[in-house]
Amino acid sequence: MQQSIKRTDYLESIRVRLAESPVVALLGARQVGKTTLATQVAAGWAGQTVVFDLERSETREALRATPEKLLSDQSGLVVLDEVQRLPELFELLRPLCDDPKRNAVFLLLGSASWELIKGVSETLAGRIQFVDVSGFSLSEVGPDAQDHLWLRGGFPSAFQASSRDGWDRWMESFTRTFLERDIPGLGSRVAPEALGRFWRMLSHYHGQTWNASEIARSMDVSQTAVNHYRDLLAGTFMVRVLPPWYENLGKRLVKSPKIFVRDSGVLHHLLGIGEMLELRTHPRYGASWEGFALEQTLAVHGQRDAYFYGTQRGAELDLLLLRRGKRWGFEFKCTDAPRTTKSMHVALDDLQLEHLWVVYPGTLRYALSDKITALPLREIASVRLG
Repeated sequence: MQQSIKRTDYLESIRVRLAESPVVALLGARQVGKTTLATQVAAGWAGQTVVFDLERSETREALRATPEKLLSDQSGLVVLDEVQRLPELFELLRPLCDDPKRNAVFLLLGSASWELIKGVSETLAGRIQFVDVSGFSLSEVGPDAQDHLWLRGGFPSAFQASSRDGWDRWMESFTRTFLERDIPGLGSRVAPEALGRFWRMLSHYHGQTWNASEIARSMDVSQTAVNHYRDLLAGTFMVRVLPPWYENLGKRLVKSPKIFVRDSGVLHHLLGIGEMLELRTHPRYGASWEGFALEQTLAVHGQRDAYFYGTQRGAELDLLLLRRGKRWGFEFKCTDAPRTTKSMHVALDDLQLEHLWVVYPGTLRYALSDKITALPLREIASVRLG
């Protein structure tokens, strides 16, 4: 399924931010398309462009040896790819950004959020804007490709693989390279075998509330270790840790986060699923849909102020978004004909939601009550939160 997928929304977002700030950072997993986006931005840039690929050892050594000389002499667009490999550059970028004679703007590409944001928060506050880059979204590939995107995931090379075997090979290579090269390249001393085992185990807990003690017992390691493994995978955009929403409602609320493997294709690879029939008959079928629909919703409506809600008595809301002082709810149901549940009405009342959408794989949008609507995932971009 080789095709040209236009990512015009990302390109426009990057260009707008480059016009407003001296530094723009693209954050996202490896192989998600950040370099392609940067190349396209550079191709349309009116002035000079230069790219420093920090995956190359000679580039890293040059920037370590004479960073100020290399960067201060540049003009136009300066791209620093995999910038988390050389976090000391952030200290240098601050005075460059403040120099009234500056002739350059900087586009940073990073695939390790915790290191990048730590460095930026300490040195580039007020000088930088961020663009979160995910894999292909449903709005980019089109609604007719929904099942294919759900099964294969959003990594461009995985989505566009010509066969299941080709997809299998790419996924195997990607996960192995991630564990054996990318994680050690960040300075982590976690054994690839241990992290890989944790990653596969986590796929079976996908969509569940985090329980460090249970996973630690299963792996025969400490809770500190599994929390560190989780944070490593979250910091490299492989796992989403969705925090709980809680306030003084007079109820006993769930206060542990939910855990999701962010890319549905990676989830299915870890579970050994390669065909839709296998997915539809798998015990994690509903959880897979929840994670996939969650990521598509966040891709459209943003990742900030996103939570789930749950009470100890079983009432739940899969996703709560806070936007402009209002609360909006989403439930993700892998069914042909969604219906309201007592849990939905409890969430509506407890959280004082403006509206609740039940997002499902079908094609018909219809009202379930005054404040609850069954919504096809393909129409998620039509929802207005304001």
